[in-house]
Amino acid sequence: SSWWSHVEMGPPDPILGVTEAFKRDTNSKKMNLGVGAYRDDSGKPYVLSCVRKAEAKIAADKLDKEYLAIGGLAEFNKASAALALGEASEVIKSGKYITVQTISGTGSLRIGASFLQRFYKHSKDVYLPKPSWGNHTPIFRDAGLEPKSYRYYDSKTCGFDFKGALEDITKLPEKSIILFHACAHNPTGVDPKQEQWKELAAVVKQRNLFPFFDMAYQGFATGNTDRDAWAVRHFIEQGINLVLSQSYAKNMGLYGERVGAFTVVCNDVDEAKRVESQLKILIRPMYSNPPMNGARIATTIMNIPDLRKEWLSAARGRAHKITIMREQLVSNLKKEGSIHNWQHIIDQIGMFCFTGLKQEQVERLMKEFSVYMTKDGRISVAGVSSSNVGYLAHAIHQVTK
Repeated sequence: SSWWSHVEMGPPDPILGVTEAFKRDTNSKKMNLGVGAYRDDSGKPYVLSCVRKAEAKIAADKLDKEYLAIGGLAEFNKASAALALGEASEVIKSGKYITVQTISGTGSLRIGASFLQRFYKHSKDVYLPKPSWGNHTPIFRDAGLEPKSYRYYDSKTCGFDFKGALEDITKLPEKSIILFHACAHNPTGVDPKQEQWKELAAVVKQRNLFPFFDMAYQGFATGNTDRDAWAVRHFIEQGINLVLSQSYAKNMGLYGERVGAFTVVCNDVDEAKRVESQLKILIRPMYSNPPMNGARIATTIMNIPDLRKEWLSAARGRAHKITIMREQLVSNLKKEGSIHNWQHIIDQIGMFCFTGLKQEQVERLMKEFSVYMTKDGRISVAGVSSSNVGYLAHAIHQVTK
């Protein structure tokens, strides 16, 4: 007998499973629109020039490979907080926060979830937008919280269900935890407008809810890091203390470096120190301390003015390319003769687009055209280029006409 004979085969990951199917496909026109990783216009992985320059500087400095502190690289944490909250943030000036380095956005979310499970005494319910990133539910569930949902996406308009979201959030039990995507909502690409964020913040404050912001795309949504962090900063300005997860996978292209941060906004400096001590206690038995190379790259880019300027310029360029691809996809669909309204593709923002395609249409795209995406019809616009956008439009038209 085996120790593990009772272990069942688990289902494939809904996103990584798409990549595996894509790799097996021999069609020369095949497209992988499942994984959210930026590609250049020839469809190849792309490393930012500022990242290469930062790596060269780090190599030239001949730094050691000693362990980082449990909370990570101090300069990285300081730069991350300033990037998220703003250089002039009163929270930063007064020291009423703590930021720790994490293993990208996923690790940040897990550390945050574990911290709330252990120390947030008011509720174990965490309300996620419906839909949300597929990994949110298992992250919070495995940390011992209870994932629930509030209305967010309107499938009829392929846009934000503001009325539904407001109604649901107004009815949440007081002091519940609520998760918001700071910008470039994944998977829908649908974000509240600033006026809507203001109303959401007012309801959160009125209901005394606790916000958890996930900001995986700062600089990648609009190409402007300040604009993309607007909601987070507005909530704080309204006197709402919150927690925040950051990732540098998308906005710096540091996917495999696993660079992230977790921030807690506190009432005072003493509270921040106590929170920091407990975050370290959580991190220590989990992975001891985070990896240094990616944090050094991100810190170098953020702290050297020329590299920071180049990075922000590249962020605008990549955001612009995605906007152009959205417009070209809609234009090509019209050329194909599609009579459907595809305006939502242009109106949505960021790397991902909820196409509105049904599961059977998605399956036809994969089977007949070798166009791979998640079953809910979400595509990564970063995988669309000027050379394949026409083919994609043709394929979508064939399964929707």
